[in-house]
Amino acid sequence: MLSLLALLALVRLPFDYAQRQLSYLLLAIIATGPVPRHIAFEMDGNRRYARRLGKEGKEGHGDGFRALVNILDICLRLRVGCVTVYAFAIDNFNRPKDEVDALMTLAEHRLVELAEKGHILDRYGVRLNVLGKRSLLPPNVQVAIEKAERMTRHNNTAILNVCAPYASSHEITTAVENTIREALDNGDLDGSSITEHTIEGHLSTTVAGSPPLDIFVRTSGVKRLSGFLTWQCNENTQIHMIDTFWPSFGLRDLIPILLEYQRKVWNDRARSRARS
Repeated sequence: MLSLLALLALVRLPFDYAQRQLSYLLLAIIATGPVPRHIAFEMDGNRRYARRLGKEGKEGHGDGFRALVNILDICLRLRVGCVTVYAFAIDNFNRPKDEVDALMTLAEHRLVELAEKGHILDRYGVRLNVLGKRSLLPPNVQVAIEKAERMTRHNNTAILNVCAPYASSHEITTAVENTIREALDNGDLDGSSITEHTIEGHLSTTVAGSPPLDIFVRTSGVKRLSGFLTWQCNENTQIHMIDTFWPSFGLRDLIPILLEYQRKVWNDRARSRARS
């Protein structure tokens, strides 16, 4: 009855405000069910979105950042413990210089903005980790990343992993190298202590404190992982390839994904009870 009265009350409110309150109500309802611990987003389609609107392709990245803040707010309201996003691939350095420069400027300013007092990471107590081959980034961007991470270092409610510049091949290679180095330091000369689990323990997401990956989402209609979290995607990861361009991705796209996750969890629990 309370939910019905709340919905009726929303009809009398200004449209934008009513829509926002309805969204919060939907999120509250979804939050009563099982919530994923870790969601990853491959934020694809920024340039095509911009060109569709008659803009330059590089302008779409600003729209993509705003979509990220919106989706992050939704996930944090649901108490998702970890969000990982693919912001910049190592191969993206091969793009036109003006686009790469625009992305570097966006990273330099927006990451610090996210971490500032009163902004989204501070409000929700989110720790920021930037994962990838940082040595490839301009020095000013590296300084900004270190500042943003330092500002959120003591936050412990949730985690935001920003992968930039990142490639799964580099992450896995680095994890293997570090695993071998650790084994040698411990006197294991034949590598007998090295297992899948010890390598996994050296992945950048694991070192950053991330739980196993529950949901992987790629936008823009492309049907491949493209070197993002290749190791982390496993038989328990729910993978969704969405046609929507990232800047247009929002709650209405995410709700079916979350409901599918909850359906799977409930079915798994039912099967487990039946076996016992």
